[in-house]
Amino acid sequence: MLDNNDLDGQEKKQGSQAEQPQSQSESQSSDLNDTADGIEDEAASLQKQVEEHKDKYLRLYAEFENYKKRNAKERLDFLKLAGQDVLRDLLPILDDFQRAEKAFNQDSNTENYANGARLIFEKLQKTLQNKGLRAVESVGKDFNVEYHEAIAEVPAATEELKGKIVDEVESGYLLNDTVIRYAKVVVGK
Repeated sequence: MLDNNDLDGQEKKQGSQAEQPQSQSESQSSDLNDTADGIEDEAASLQKQVEEHKDKYLRLYAEFENYKKRNAKERLDFLKLAGQDVLRDLLPILDDFQRAEKAFNQDSNTENYANGARLIFEKLQKTLQNKGLRAVESVGKDFNVEYHEAIAEVPAATEELKGKIVDEVESGYLLNDTVIRYAKVVVGK
């Protein structure tokens, strides 16, 4: 038989066993709350990072759009003023022609006018050469489609003139080794 001490011990055991599941469920509930709070904190942190990255992206995108607009405007300004340099160098030649015309109207000496026009022409050629322009040599050279445009073929006077340029109708020009106008030529066949 059990005595009172044994009964009290058994009741205490049963009571403590009943308390254990209750305390375990409380600790599990507490752990779940802690986990939920941790997840909420992490979600809030991630949301904050997303907002920061979005803000950085929008600012970067706006900067890039401004850069593109500024670059396009600068390019247009450059193209508008690209010829300014050459034109500034051609203005003295224009002035020379105006002076020559004025002198011819006062004097009417054709020989002086022709000599002055020749000097002005040489000055124009020199100015353009300084800017990188040079004429394509054609007459007596082999026909080359990279520099010449054949507008006619004529019978060659000699055998060695076949395939060579006999006459140049319009000069061709290179600007810094780039063809800006093909020479129009007559080729011997």
